[in-house]
Formats: sequence, C-alpha cells, structure tokens
Amino acid sequence: MDTVIQAYRFALDPTPRQRRALASHCGAARVAHNWGLELVKTRLDQRRAGEEIQVPWTLPALRREWNLAKNQVAPWWAENSKEAYSSGLDGLARALQNWADSRAGRRNGRPVRFPRFKKKGRYREACRFTTGAIKVLPDREHIQLPRIGILKTHESTRKLARRLEQGTARILAVTITRTADRWFVSLTVEVQRAIPAGNGQITVVGVDAGVRHLAVLSTGVTIPNPRAMERSCRKLRRLNRQLARRKPGSKRRKEACRRLARVHARAANLRRDTLHKLTTALATEHGTVVVEHLNLAGMVRNRHLARVLADAGLAEMRRQLSYKATWYGSRLVVADRFYPSSKTCSACGWVKAKLSLAERSFTCDACGLVLDRDRNAARNLATLVEHVAQSGWETQNARGTDRKTQPAGQVAMKREVGTGRSSGETGTAVPRGAAAWVMEHPLGRSRPR
Repeated sequence: MDTVIQAYRFALDPTPRQRRALASHCGAARVAHNWGLELVKTRLDQRRAGEEIQVPWTLPALRREWNLAKNQVAPWWAENSKEAYSSGLDGLARALQNWADSRAGRRNGRPVRFPRFKKKGRYREACRFTTGAIKVLPDREHIQLPRIGILKTHESTRKLARRLEQGTARILAVTITRTADRWFVSLTVEVQRAIPAGNGQITVVGVDAGVRHLAVLSTGVTIPNPRAMERSCRKLRRLNRQLARRKPGSKRRKEACRRLARVHARAANLRRDTLHKLTTALATEHGTVVVEHLNLAGMVRNRHLARVLADAGLAEMRRQLSYKATWYGSRLVVADRFYPSSKTCSACGWVKAKLSLAERSFTCDACGLVLDRDRNAARNLATLVEHVAQSGWETQNARGTDRKTQPAGQVAMKREVGTGRSSGETGTAVPRGAAAWVMEHPLGRSRPR
C-alpha cells in the first residue's frame, strides 16, 4: 500500500442560512488577506524609510499580528471560524514567499508579481479548513464543517466515508469554493492506495494531441474535440453585452453576472468531463501510453491558436495522465520535445524536411505513403517506444526531468514547425533505434516491469 494525496470534490446543497454562513467565511478570509497585505506594505515602507521594524512574512508571524489587532480590525470576528482568517493569511504568506523566490531566481516559470488586494466580487471566493470538526458522515450525503455545521451534498460521499471508517484515509484539509453561484467542497485526503505493478495490458498506444481533434490514437481511434468555449462564444457575447448595459450595483447586473458565470462553468465542466474520460480510458486499456512534450507556453503566444489551445486543455490531459498511469498500473512515456513525429514516415522512417501546419496529410517521398498527419504522428510515437524497449533503457534521463536529448552521432534533423531550424534542408532517414528520443515521465513507471 502506497500513500497518495487525493482530492474529493462534491457539490453542496446548502440552505439559505448555510449559504450566508459560507459567504461569510469566504468574506472573512478576504478581509484577513487584505489586512495582512496592508500591514506588510506599511512595514516595508517604514523599513525603506530607515526604521528598524520587523515585517511579518510567514504565516505564524501574520497570525500573531492578527490576534493582536483583530478586535479593532474586525469586531465581528467571533461569528466565523478562526480557520477562515487563517485561510486568508495562509494564502498571503504563500503569495509573498512565491514572489520572493521568483525574484531571487529560486522559482521556475514566469515571474510572480507582488500580491494584490482582493476586491469583493472580483476574486475567487474560497476558504480552507485544516482543523476543527471536519467529518464525512456515514449517511451518504452529508459533510460537517467547523461553525457552519452539517451540509448536504448532491453526490454520495459513501465511498470516502467507508475509507475513513476503515482507517485507510485521513482528511488533511477542506476547501469551500463558489463557482457560478454554486457551492462546492473539496477534501484533500491522504489515502492508502494499492499501486498495481501492471494493469494486465501489453498494448502500446501513441497519442497525438491537438485542436482539430482532441487526440488521435495510433490504434485508429479519433477523439473529437468538444470545443466547449468555442461553442459558447455566441451566448457569451450576448450575455456580455447585457452585462455592459446593466447599472453597477443593481440586482439585474448581479443576475447578468450569474448567467455569464454559469455559461463559463458549463464550458469548463464539459472540458473536464471529456479529459477525465479520455485519460482514464488510456490508463486502464493500454499498458504503455506515449505522448509528446509540447511547448504549450510558446504555442499560446500565437494569437491565432491561443484560444483554441486553451480551450482544448492539453496541459490538463498530460497532468491527469501523470497520476492515473501510476494509479492504474500503466506506464507513461513522454517523447522529447524535438522528436519529429509529424514529419517522420511511420512506414519507412524517412524524415520530411518541411511540413507546414496547413498540410493535413503526410506524403512520403521515399515509399509513397499517404496518411493523415495526426495519425502518422501517433503511429510514430507508438513505434518509437517499441524500438526503445528493444535497444534498452540506458539512454534514459536518470534525473527524471524533461530536457532535450539527442543520440550521439545522429544527423541533426529538422525540428517541428515553430521550434527552430537545423542545418539540413533535405529529407533524412532516422535510425529506428533512437532510444534517446524518449524519456520516462517522473510520475510514471521508471522501467518496464
């Protein structure tokens, strides 16, 4: 049995009184966050002026300052759980640390800006509980939270309650959020899970993800792209025009905001449902799943592709495959970012010098193969792993991180469209035992079993 961190999310069905209590706790977290941020800014200005003063930067320091000032800042603080104020201060402490690490070069990715104040109605309403009376009641559809009480859920909680009764799960934290005027509860649970050595499948499937089709598999299956946001654009334009005509602060404006939020939430739910069904099927029905390491951060800079790429959720697909492959006993393999899967012939291995995004069919000048571009790429991904398994795994990246690798002595090959140029402009045959083009995902299987 291995210990994994797993999330359980349930939609709530609160009463009007409980709705007000949930909103009050989220508002309390916002007030504590804004108060702490104002205090940090004031102390920083005093330090710049030459005063010797301590700036509360961590959660314990912010808590001490809050306990000294809460009677003056929020005389009504006893109406909510202390966890609500701690939640706001904890979010502020994390944001300050992320900004400091990003500025010092200790954090990867884009630079993190300094925390900003949260305005009511303009931020994600959320509150986190880590201590107190947190229970999942064994009567299927009820959860108990501190100060708020027993809340009814739309879905059954029996599966989680059974794990808690058996001692194979432990609740670490609970987060309440409001999305499109609906309340949800998310439980972060430490679960004792049996990780299988394999799922009994020996098949290898290559997955070519894209926007024309969400995924094209080497088995011949094509997964259509739901295009959830694109199909909602007409309704979103109409609702945004209605919202612009409403008077700020009026009831009709609040109703227009709720209608607009419901359309966005429906699009997100459709996208999430499609991705979960696809990744679960891939992880359970195949022994090895091969995907590409896409440079999505660079691809979304193309203004013609940014919206459709974001609508497809390709990064979320990769994230879900990462942990589901481990849970269900399959193996996730990630091809190198510069592996020319679309420009390589899946029949003879000939590499095409140029292949623009407008060309949807691949034509091999060596053997005459004519095949759909995405289907050809998926076949190359599946075949790549088969040849790597035959040649051995010694060329794997031992650190388990994503980085560019190239076989020693191999002719520099043309990169994929948009990733740069190489010196060669003519087609080249690729050695079929190119093991260094593949790397295991750090969360998947490290070696075949």
